Amino acid sequence: MINKWNFQTPTEEELHKRDQLVAELGFSPVICLLLVQRGITSIEEAKKFFKPSLNDLHDPFLMPDMDKAVRRLNKALGNKEKILIYGDYDVDGTTAVSLVFKYLRPYSSTLDFYIPDRYDEGYGISYKGIDYAAENGVSLVISLDCGIKAIEKIEYAKEKGIDFIICDHHMPDATLPDAVAVLDAKRSDSIYPYEHLSGCGVGFKFMQAFAKSNNFPFSDLEKLLELTAVSIASDIVPITGENRILAYYGLKQLNSNPSLGLKGIIDICGLTGKEITISDIVFKIGPRINAAGRMRMDENDENASPSGGHAAVELLIEGNESIAAEFGNVIDAYNQDRKSIDRSVTQEAHDFIERNPEMKRLKSTVIYNPKWMKGIVGIVASRLIETYYRPTVVLTMSNGFVTGSARSVPGFDLYQAVESCSDLLENFGGHMYAAGLTMRPENVDEFTRRFNAYVEENIDPQMLMPQVDIDSELLFSDITPAFRKDLNRFQPFGPGNTAPVFATYGVSNHGDAKLVGVECEHLRMDLIQRQKPNTKIQSIAFQQPTHYEWVRSGRPIDVCYQIVENHYRGTVTTQLRIKDIKPVLNK
Repeated sequence: MINKWNFQTPTEEELHKRDQLVAELGFSPVICLLLVQRGITSIEEAKKFFKPSLNDLHDPFLMPDMDKAVRRLNKALGNKEKILIYGDYDVDGTTAVSLVFKYLRPYSSTLDFYIPDRYDEGYGISYKGIDYAAENGVSLVISLDCGIKAIEKIEYAKEKGIDFIICDHHMPDATLPDAVAVLDAKRSDSIYPYEHLSGCGVGFKFMQAFAKSNNFPFSDLEKLLELTAVSIASDIVPITGENRILAYYGLKQLNSNPSLGLKGIIDICGLTGKEITISDIVFKIGPRINAAGRMRMDENDENASPSGGHAAVELLIEGNESIAAEFGNVIDAYNQDRKSIDRSVTQEAHDFIERNPEMKRLKSTVIYNPKWMKGIVGIVASRLIETYYRPTVVLTMSNGFVTGSARSVPGFDLYQAVESCSDLLENFGGHMYAAGLTMRPENVDEFTRRFNAYVEENIDPQMLMPQVDIDSELLFSDITPAFRKDLNRFQPFGPGNTAPVFATYGVSNHGDAKLVGVECEHLRMDLIQRQKPNTKIQSIAFQQPTHYEWVRSGRPIDVCYQIVENHYRGTVTTQLRIKDIKPVLNK
């Protein structure tokens, strides 16, 4: 779908700083320019970037209310109070609950966790969850990845004698819930140096502060960083600053000594023996954990977990290898069911839009079907953007309310668009590029009208044009072992530190170009460049079968791509992951 190449043209100042780094570091000009584009202009900054240090983590007590949170937790543990760890049902929430539960388990024999059911309770803190706490004698609830807007729910809990410590990373309103402590780096009064933590990241900072207050060794907490890495990757938060440190060491743990629960998922994904990356988490590990919370539980199964998300936490905290493997298989089955359902619903949504030409002319999509499964509407929204490339809201019916997920295109603030319709909504929350919302059925038409009008008025037309940002032009001969080694040091890649994209002109296939995949949807080829015909590089273009005949004939093409390592049967080779292909005409 990509059709516009957007080159990141460096300024004179950036070129000057690049040349300084070349002289000081001895790296190639391309590598040094990539550093400058990331704000890294000195040897010291480069060292910190290439070798993140846990010593550079911020003091957790800089976060507002952290002292209150630690004081209340210490009191609860000292008095042997019943504590409930409460979290959202997605990857960020379940990893957060798992991290805090695993860390506190040695210090409490009265610890429990709770994941709300997506279909019965919806997102965030629920009255049912508070009632569960009250019925079980819980006096302290630690909520993770939710709660920042739960003003009425926290009042309800206080009436029942239950204290709350809220750990969240979503955008707060002007008024905060009246909890014992509200930990959120996005608070308007926050002086915390980094505001882009995941929900699990906020939970980690809470545990870091707790450990610090009691002089507990950091090494016990370090073992749990694998969970922060999974949450950072899955929740699509920037991998910059403190998140880069947490992701870097989390990946190290994931690759060297993963917990039994995550090892079970790694095995199922076919990642055993492979160097696991952020991309592997995003596309393989995260979706399997997420799938549990997305799927309806079998109400007729007496042995079923209270919620799908509950099963995900059980997997992540499991200490028995065989039980962990069993949980892993169950969650993988959830994922297979999820994929089948989201393919079907996506096709239904596509068909509906194609039958309604007036929808195709809009700059946004709002689509509603009360029969669709609530747990997959976010995935469907993302799939629709792949085709129509515009802000998208997918709605369904759940428990008498219309609920849905919204997704955006690069550059457009979706949260503000949803917030502009807040008077029509019962509840909403999210980020710039993703949001969730709930409304009464009678408000759907007006919401659709106003949301579409807001996008029409506020979106830059350029944002509706699919594009790929290109960092630099390369010759194939530039892709040396030394270059690949230096490029690998930029990992982990993600938002704020995306994998560099390069362009090479006038290349052609040299060998057998093949269509591969279940539906022959991917194009595999061996490319050479005329300037260096001996430099042949294996390449794969996912979801780009349309240029097959042109490529197979050996005619010239221009390509933009990411450089990756392909692991196959113990052999590691360089592979180009092609982002876009442009046939070279009239040559």
